[in-house]
Amino acid sequence: MADTMQFDLVSPERRLASGPVTQVQIPAAEGDLTAMPNHAPLITTLKPGILIATGPDGTQEFAVTGGFAEISAEGVSVLAERSYPRHPDHKEAIQKHLDEARNVAQKAQSDEKSGAEKIVDDLVRLLDAMD
Repeated sequence: MADTMQFDLVSPERRLASGPVTQVQIPAAEGDLTAMPNHAPLITTLKPGILIATGPDGTQEFAVTGGFAEISAEGVSVLAERSYPRHPDHKEAIQKHLDEARNVAQKAQSDEKSGAEKIVDDLVRLLDAMD
């Protein structure tokens, strides 16, 4: 069994992280999960939350606002809508995204409202976790 796997985190703007990891904690839409080497193949959507990558060089934490993760036995690739290193300095960017989501939720039709409100709730928790 391999001790590490490849981890890549990219957003439309840039690559945020790439390298060997021992595990990645992922805020998946169906529930948080931890991917480790030799994980069963899986593709999942992300909810707003904190993604944590642990490797030989330490732990890196990132705020993600959504996106997709592809997990295989060899690695994890995350394509995030928006992602920032977890740091209080990035709270303003998360707040802006939260304001946009609240606006969308306010205008959503009744059949879309619960999904939009869930995103707002997840972003509020993400904003609180940025401290």
